[in-house]
Amino acid sequence: MADYKDYMPNVAKYTTTVDEAAVKGIVRHCGIALAKRDSSLVSMTDKKERDRVRDSFLKKKLALTAPEGDLDAAVASVGDTMKAEHDKSRVTVYYLLAEKFEKLALFH
Repeated sequence: MADYKDYMPNVAKYTTTVDEAAVKGIVRHCGIALAKRDSSLVSMTDKKERDRVRDSFLKKKLALTAPEGDLDAAVASVGDTMKAEHDKSRVTVYYLLAEKFEKLALFH
């Protein structure tokens, strides 16, 4: 399993305060997906991938009930925040989304 500390510097690039327990919980949540490079990244140019983030993470894990358009906009805004990075870490994307919706405590 990936060491959550490996993800902390990337998360720290995009937020002022990094919740270490939340990063650890997100890494645990992602589990085996982090073992392979392709599944450890989020492709913001792939609509299916963005839909997967919306449906599997925002709706299922975070239990958000906002309209799909609002959730899609949140995913797009994280993509914009991370636009300088070609390879967008799944852990960082999930962290920023959980932070945006004030759901980091779910990962403690």
